[in-house]
Amino acid sequence: MRTSSTIRTGRTVNKAGNGTARKTTRAAAFLAAGALALSLTACGGDDDGGGGDKKGQGDGGKETAATVTLPQLDGESLEVAAVWTGAEQKNFEKVLDEFEKRTGAQVTFVPAQDPIINFLGSKVAGGAPPDVAMLPQPGAIKQAVEKGWAKPLGAEATKELAENYTQGWQDIGKVDGKQYGVYYKAANKSLIWYNAQVFENAGASEPKTWDELLTTAQTVYDSGVTPFSVGGAEGWTLTDWFENVYLSQAGPEKYDQLARHEIKWTDPSVKEALTTLAEIWGRKDYVAGGASGALQTDFPASVTQTFTGGDQPKAGMVYEGDFAQVNIGETEAKVGTDAKVFPFPAVGDAAPVVSGGDAAVILQDSEAAQALATWLASPDAAAIHAKLGGYLSPNKNLDASAYPNDVQRKIAEALVAAGDDFRFDMSDQAPQAFGGTPGKGEWKALQDFLKNPKDVAGAQQRLEADAAAAYGN
Repeated sequence: MRTSSTIRTGRTVNKAGNGTARKTTRAAAFLAAGALALSLTACGGDDDGGGGDKKGQGDGGKETAATVTLPQLDGESLEVAAVWTGAEQKNFEKVLDEFEKRTGAQVTFVPAQDPIINFLGSKVAGGAPPDVAMLPQPGAIKQAVEKGWAKPLGAEATKELAENYTQGWQDIGKVDGKQYGVYYKAANKSLIWYNAQVFENAGASEPKTWDELLTTAQTVYDSGVTPFSVGGAEGWTLTDWFENVYLSQAGPEKYDQLARHEIKWTDPSVKEALTTLAEIWGRKDYVAGGASGALQTDFPASVTQTFTGGDQPKAGMVYEGDFAQVNIGETEAKVGTDAKVFPFPAVGDAAPVVSGGDAAVILQDSEAAQALATWLASPDAAAIHAKLGGYLSPNKNLDASAYPNDVQRKIAEALVAAGDDFRFDMSDQAPQAFGGTPGKGEWKALQDFLKNPKDVAGAQQRLEADAAAAYGN
């Protein structure tokens, strides 16, 4: 009934607004960052079996205390498309399995390629679009609406969403005031994971500022371990690096303006952020394999090589979101003991809080498709996925005990506590041609910059040329 996975090319991130970043104050950014820092420093060791079965849904098959009402759909069939592969796909399929058991419908997972809008375009042209698609960018939702593919959520799905999500998370799934998306999966993209044994051996400490991060990197380097692992083969990881530096250094107002291309990529604030990034990217001995090695390292490998090799891994730290736990789980390292995490350090006045996410969007309207959207908006669905790890939900009514360890639980609590005070991943707000296409636009420009971090002006010019073409202004 399920189809097999293809190569992982997708990502998970959240943003604020239908291609338009939500406005928040610098004080709000401080509060959200502070909540995250407090939560992470309060984390203890790994806490396997963190109570995810409270409602009997942790194994994806036992239903006890259902909180959402679903119709009987015997004989109905659905296709759900997403760019997820590997463990990410398998865990989501367990959520779909429970939907099948509760409704009698049959659901088939359809592996999609990135950019998913192009993939869906070919399916629509062939007359066979999936019933539901998991879209990783607000810009993609907007495109699906503009092309006439996306269908608005019905009353039941909208009600479930309103009960379980803050207004900000509802709004980023809207286009022209209508609700199209359910942000089922979120990400906290302001985290740096580190090998605890490497830090202990080096005598390194968790940094809170960018300057302290550089000091920590040098301490790790002096101990004989390369400081950073970078998954440069997939350009989206590089956009995430840039966004955290830029948000913290330039501030939320500039971040919003650049996200909408109201200021140019040749702006001095972009020069400052790229120059800051070059303090790490420009040190070949700070990046595992140097620039050429990083550009041949995909995201999963960038994580696993940080937590394999005993006390001599290929790198001591790796930057990425909470979802890196899925890949850490492929090693022998335990989250909370062997693999620890700290918030992305403050480059400017405040530490950054960048989020991302994947939204369920209906392409073929039917009772079954609407029921699936309702299901994905429920705490019941989120609880199944949460227990499996590598997943973060913006659902405020999900019991945090569903998460499998204390680190994941605290990250989730911090995300929910931040309410609407977050910034969605900038590249995911951009037109897909600029912010979401392998080998093009921002992805390619930052890969080129990783290769030659001295050419700040050239990188800015390429970024601006590609942005102007994609945004049309």
